[in-house]
Amino acid sequence: MPLAAITLACVIAPIFQSTLVCIAACTLCTGAVAAKSSQKPSRPASAIHAGARAAAPGPLYASRPEALTLADEIAERRGLDRAWVRQVLGQARQLPQVIKLMTPAPVGTPKNWQVYRSRFIEPRRIAAGVRFWQAQQANLARAEAVFGVPAEIIVGIIGVETIYGQQTGSFRVLDALATLAFDFPAAHPRAAERSRFFRAELEQLLSLPRHNSLDPLSVRGSYAGAMGMPQFMPSSWARFAVDFDGDGRIDLFNSPADVIGSVAHYFQRFNWQPGMPTHYTVAFDPQRLDKDALLAPDILPTFSVASFTAKGAVLDAAGLQHVGPLALVELQNGEDAPIYLAGTENFYAITRYNWSSYYALAVIELGQAVAAAMKTPVCAGADSGVQPSSTPSNTGCSSSTQ
Repeated sequence: MPLAAITLACVIAPIFQSTLVCIAACTLCTGAVAAKSSQKPSRPASAIHAGARAAAPGPLYASRPEALTLADEIAERRGLDRAWVRQVLGQARQLPQVIKLMTPAPVGTPKNWQVYRSRFIEPRRIAAGVRFWQAQQANLARAEAVFGVPAEIIVGIIGVETIYGQQTGSFRVLDALATLAFDFPAAHPRAAERSRFFRAELEQLLSLPRHNSLDPLSVRGSYAGAMGMPQFMPSSWARFAVDFDGDGRIDLFNSPADVIGSVAHYFQRFNWQPGMPTHYTVAFDPQRLDKDALLAPDILPTFSVASFTAKGAVLDAAGLQHVGPLALVELQNGEDAPIYLAGTENFYAITRYNWSSYYALAVIELGQAVAAAMKTPVCAGADSGVQPSSTPSNTGCSSSTQ
């Protein structure tokens, strides 16, 4: 889910809690603008729907005075009918499963890029991406022309988030947001901050029907409240969603054109640089290496090429020609050695969708895998199912969509 509000990403618990990302992915904050990412792998929407039926819903929030107080405040701030806001918010139910999913993973839970990657760079998702790209070539090309964001990145985002609309979430968004607004798990180190965030998202959800055809009592999404094919939080829907098919309404559930345009617009607003690579390969000169200094800014691009290499990073030929700041990005591999890359401002832009470098690289590599599969004759000529690939990189096609 986009980070701007929560995406994502955004706000989403670490993937290795039981798995994210939310991103979100999600969704961690869709559109959040913090200067640093926690670099915790988070669970995108497609990874977090199974728990929706795991626990019975709790009581209605109509019995909670603080919920009704918030309803009154929302009505006043937004110019909404007070009785309507109270009636809608009062029908929200506490979801114990949402509280469980948002509870932080135990301290010391290992991160593992290869495990994370294997969940997204796999034949089923690649095949779905090929079909999506084939069907939406004109919209993807138009989005790149208008917003400067390549089709690979857009396709990667939608694939990681929801497998191109196959898994958009089964939690009622009203219930999820109310639960996180009023009963955010106290064990979380930023519980008060996150609770305030979700109260703002709840307010935004109740304001969306004024400009969209969303019914807050029926719309469903992720456990963090992200919605539609791109898993936008309500605030991201309000700020970044666009009517890209020109039908007079924004539909991120059923209009691929609106989804594609909205994702591209999101990245444009988060300073996507057309033509700039997302990252470069990096090695180290042990005699000059100051890894602590290189990792200190987290994934925020900070170093010029000169200062980056002066601290012992060794760039390839393309990286040495880069114009702009770089960041050293570390992705852990469980008990194996981490991998490192030199992230650019465009890599950082992807983490604004979901605050996770693991998420960002999964998006990039899924988009690359789909693009590679599009160039193979069996994939390029397929209209529906495509043949499985035997390539070990999983950049082929699969006939399965289930």
